[in-house]
Formats: sequence, structure tokens, C-alpha cells
Amino acid sequence: MQLLSMLRLLGMMLMLFSATFLPPVGVSLFYGDGQAVVFLDAIMVLLLTGFICWLPAWRHKRDLRTRDGFLVVVMFWTVLGLAGALPLVLSDEPVMSVTDAVFESLSGLTTTGATVLVGLDDLPPSILYYRQQLQWLGGMGIIVLAVAIMPMLGVGGMQLYRAETPGPLKDSKLTPRITETAKALWYIYLGLTVACVLCYWLAGMSPFDAIGHAFSTVAIGGFSTHDLSIGYFESATIEMVAVVFMLLAGMNFALHFTSWRSLSLRPYLEDSELRAYLAVLALLTAITVSYLYYTDTFLYLPDAMHHGLFQAVSIGTTTGFTTAQYSVWPGFLPVLLLFASFIGGCAGSTGGGMKVIRFVLLIKQGRREIMRLVHPNAQILVKVGQKTMPDRVMNAVWGFFAAYVGSFVVIMLFLMATGMNQVTAFSAVAACINNLGPGLGGVGANYVSVNDPAKWALCFAMLLGRLEIFTLMILFTPAFWRR
Repeated sequence: MQLLSMLRLLGMMLMLFSATFLPPVGVSLFYGDGQAVVFLDAIMVLLLTGFICWLPAWRHKRDLRTRDGFLVVVMFWTVLGLAGALPLVLSDEPVMSVTDAVFESLSGLTTTGATVLVGLDDLPPSILYYRQQLQWLGGMGIIVLAVAIMPMLGVGGMQLYRAETPGPLKDSKLTPRITETAKALWYIYLGLTVACVLCYWLAGMSPFDAIGHAFSTVAIGGFSTHDLSIGYFESATIEMVAVVFMLLAGMNFALHFTSWRSLSLRPYLEDSELRAYLAVLALLTAITVSYLYYTDTFLYLPDAMHHGLFQAVSIGTTTGFTTAQYSVWPGFLPVLLLFASFIGGCAGSTGGGMKVIRFVLLIKQGRREIMRLVHPNAQILVKVGQKTMPDRVMNAVWGFFAAYVGSFVVIMLFLMATGMNQVTAFSAVAACINNLGPGLGGVGANYVSVNDPAKWALCFAMLLGRLEIFTLMILFTPAFWRR
């Protein structure tokens, strides 16, 4: 392993990340909230730490191999998650423990949206902006990770199901072509963000709220500048703007790129994962709206339609915005919506969950096994669109699913061992490992009541979900560390 090269990369990463504290400094000076010094102190700490890491290894510029890639990816999310907590620890408004600050930072960077803060409407604007910016930066990191890096690492079989991109295909090392991929994806991501800001502003949000909510919408994060989330605005127009951009952000960004490059909608129309994604959300919306109206939760059909549509898309794409406390809705709806987050967005999107393509492959594999019982000698292929999935991809998807369920069970049992009740523990793990945010029971509104050991376990769950399970779990295997 190229440890010195990775140390050099870590130092550069910390020094570059310190620059992301400059916009909150500007916001603080503009609003005069007195938090500028907090972010300036954080900049100095990260610059110094990054320089100390970079200096001994600045001459080492060897290419990183695939095995190094796993460490780099995990290091990226873990170290920056910890570094992002620094302004929250240093700030006296709000006053946060190290555990709470790390939880909030990782929740933002992994675009989970679970929060331990209350009274958001009274917090300094620079702190509110910083939380939203964390999600936006994390969302772009997810896109580059999913489209440019994950295919090379071969995680979960997803490397064989992707749209055509200018990124690396079968390279054995991390090459400069990732830079080309990242640049193209940045343009798409930035364009969606700007469009979302303008639409929110035209729909009635203030410029500050429009920027903040656009950051978390395009990143599918769910953080808000208000305790009532999108429900604060009481505007159906704003909610529909959010629905449109949540749907777009939950799609494979490689599709956006190829459609933009070819100036054609054909990539969308021909993508089977996208069709499954829209079908799942349409069915979820229909069930939610019908049940809300049938149970008189909303007396008027238009109210049931816009609240049901918004909440189905928000939870289904793992964004986590709310217009109402869905956790107290009647009957099976809260559990149904929570289960929908396990499917999540498309591969190569900012969404969480297991991803739609894995869900589709699991169903197709289950159908194949049933057919094999009827016709034991038949050769039954699993196809996605016109593409036949090799058995090793199917095995990888089944392995991913097994690891996903196993990790879920272990973390949930740990939470219950700390004293958490079953409903809260189950929904907290689901909301964090799926990068959703709001859960049920004691975590329906926020995570303030969660004890510290459970918060650290949920931080681990956020990373597991964001890094597609295998990327993080492989570091715990002895074989990875052998020469």
C-alpha cells in the first residue's frame, strides 16, 4: 500500500476542506451573528493539521492502486466527517458535545439528515448555512464516489450496471480520468442546484432559505433551516418544486450527463432502472394518498394528494423533508414509507438505500429460483433491459443484501442493549443506514433523546449505508491487510 501517498492525500484533503469554511464566514459577517471567528479558528486548525500530514510525504506521488482506493474512500468520509464537526464544537451557539457535533457533521456529509439540534429558527444564520453546505458537498462526493470510483472497486456488482460515462472502466489504478468524470458531474450537479435555488425563490422562499433548501434537496439530504422543515412555508407550490428536484436528484446522474451530451431524452426512456424507480414511487404515492383520504387524515382530496405525494417522494428517495409528522399517520403508512427507504434512489444518484437496481435484481433472482423449481434443467437468464446479468453480479448483489441485513440486525440489537425500545431502535437504524433521517417513535422528529453510545453506532450506520457496506466492511477483514 502507498501509505505515504495516502498521507499526502489526507493532508491536501484537509487543507482543501478548510476552504469550505470561508462561505460561512461570509454569511456570518453579512448577518453579524458573531460566528465568523469560530470558522476562522477552524480554518487555522485544519490548515495546520493538513500541512503536518502533507509535509513528510509531499514528494511521494505514486499512483494509488485499487486496494488503496478502499482506504482513500473510507478516509475521505471519516476524516472529513470529523473535521466538519470542528466549527460545531467550537461554537457557543449552539453548545454541542463532541458526540453531538460529530453526529450532526456525519449526518450532513453523508446526506442522512438526522439531527440533534432543536430551535433551528433561532440559531445563527452562518451555522444554519454551514449545515446545508455540508449536505451539498457530501452529495457531490456521493456522485463522484458512485460513478467514478465505486465501479473500479467492484463493490456489490454495481460496476457492471451503469450508463456510459467518461470515467474509468477497467483501470487497475486510480487515474486522472476520474478528474474528467468529476468535472462533468460537477456541471450537472451545479446546474441542478442553481435551477432549484431559482425555483424555490420564485415560489416564495427568501434567498437564504432558497439556497439552503436547494443544497439539501439536490443532495437528497433533508436538513432544513426551520424546525418544521418544508412544512414551515405552508406552500403547495414550494412542495411541488421540492418533489420535482428530489425526483431528479434520485436519478442516476450519469443519465443526466448522457442526456445532456446527446441533447436527447432517449437515455431516460431506455433506462430500465429509472422506469422501476418511477413505478415504485408512483405506487407508493397512490397508496399513501388513498389511505390518507380514506382514513380522513385529510378531509379534502387535494390536501391528501399534495401531502401524500410530497411525503412519499421525500421518504422514498431518502431525502427526509417533512410537511407533517408522518410518524403519527394512521395504520401501516409510517412503516410502509420507512420500508420504501430501503429501496432508495437509483445507482449513481445522491439517494440512499440499497438502490433500485439491486432491488430489481433481487426480485428477478427470486423469480428465477421459483422457475428453477418448476423447470430444474432450464437455463434461465436474468436480464435488465437487453443486458444479461452474469452470475457473479447476482452473487455480489445477494452478498450485499446479506451484509446489509446482517449489519442492520447487529446495530439494532446494540441500540436496544443501550435501553432503546424496539420501534425506535429499528427505525433509527433504518433511517441512518438508508441515509433517510427522520424515523419513528423517539426519533420521529430528532435524535436529541438518543444516548451517546447509540449515536456513535448510528454514525457507523450512516457510513455503512453511504459507502455501500462492502467498502467499509472490507477494512475489517485480515485478508485486506495481508501483502
